Amino acid sequence: MSILGKLSFKDQAFKLRESAILDAATIILGNKGYDLMTMDDVASNVGISKPSLYKHFKSKEELVGEALIRLIDGAIDFLADLDDSLNPLEKLTALLEWALRVRLDGGIPFLPSTSAHVREMLMRNLKYIARIFKLNNQIEGLVVAAQKNGELSALLPTNVILFSYYARTCDPTVEYLQIFSKMSKDEIVSNMLHVTFSGFKPE
Repeated sequence: MSILGKLSFKDQAFKLRESAILDAATIILGNKGYDLMTMDDVASNVGISKPSLYKHFKSKEELVGEALIRLIDGAIDFLADLDDSLNPLEKLTALLEWALRVRLDGGIPFLPSTSAHVREMLMRNLKYIARIFKLNNQIEGLVVAAQKNGELSALLPTNVILFSYYARTCDPTVEYLQIFSKMSKDEIVSNMLHVTFSGFKPE
């Protein structure tokens, strides 16, 4: 039985509405960014009153933090479900493909903003910090393993590869291709993966 199935009807409705709120916040964040997003925007998108919204999340900071935690949890769960027979580079590639598809479907990247205000807000969120450290440790471990077995360059510092990998999840190239090219989502993902792991040089 699912978790929702164990809850009362009232609690199920509360959880479903909370999920809808997080979905709306994710879409608005992706379109407007943190600074321009308002709680009125979210309430209107969900079709509820602002007082009802505040029963779920006390502030915009709390709401955005939970939306990002849900994204990180999705990435952690995705990694956990990958076939153990995949090598480190294959796992890194699969996770980046997942992240790019999340972006293309209106989601938000691992690194939502370079805004100092957003960084400070997230650094105060201990739940977010715990999740991001867990994901970072897993991805860093895959990068190190890929360097050791020759799948990624051992000449590059691990952090250069790691942070470049994260940057791909918020690369504006994705939006440019989606808006200005005639590529399908599959083609955009395929090309972004090629650029990430093979560069621009001919094979």
